[in-house]
Amino acid sequence: MSKTLMRFTGVGGQGVLLAGEIFAAAKIASGGEGLKTATYTSQVRGGPTVVDIQLDDQEIYYPYANDGEIGFMLSVANVSYNSFKDGVQPGGIIVVDPNLVHPTDEDRKMWKIFEIPIITIAKEEVGNVITQSVVALAIANTMMNAVDKKILVDTMLSKVPAKVHAANLKAYDLGEKYAKEAMAKAV
Repeated sequence: MSKTLMRFTGVGGQGVLLAGEIFAAAKIASGGEGLKTATYTSQVRGGPTVVDIQLDDQEIYYPYANDGEIGFMLSVANVSYNSFKDGVQPGGIIVVDPNLVHPTDEDRKMWKIFEIPIITIAKEEVGNVITQSVVALAIANTMMNAVDKKILVDTMLSKVPAKVHAANLKAYDLGEKYAKEAMAKAV
């Protein structure tokens, strides 16, 4: 694997920063280079947030992804989706929470859009809305095969309190399941 560029978008408080941190740390733990750069508005909760994640087997010299070179984006907020979607390369993968993000017909022609109800999965199936970042993490890794799954899961567990390990493992498994189902339907 060479270079992987991913983008997570949402609003402050949804956990997109944590997902980026976990990906970068897992790539470093596997012997590569991982970097996340985050942009968010001054409102900590509720403002548009974007995290760009670069994973590479080689040294990363520039911390920002250029518009049009991101291969994968996941969004759980319409305002952030609309603000940051143009960074995704034509034909790239975009995963949206259909309850919160509404791609246009033009968007569907430009990118491969998958609709997975990330927040609902975390809230109703895991039973803890905070696990949405781990559901997203699993979806991204399943679709992009960016980092060895065991290393990613171990890194995730090292970043969350022990009392929520079981919930986060369940969230990862559900995210992986939904991603595989979405990809199978698209074939």
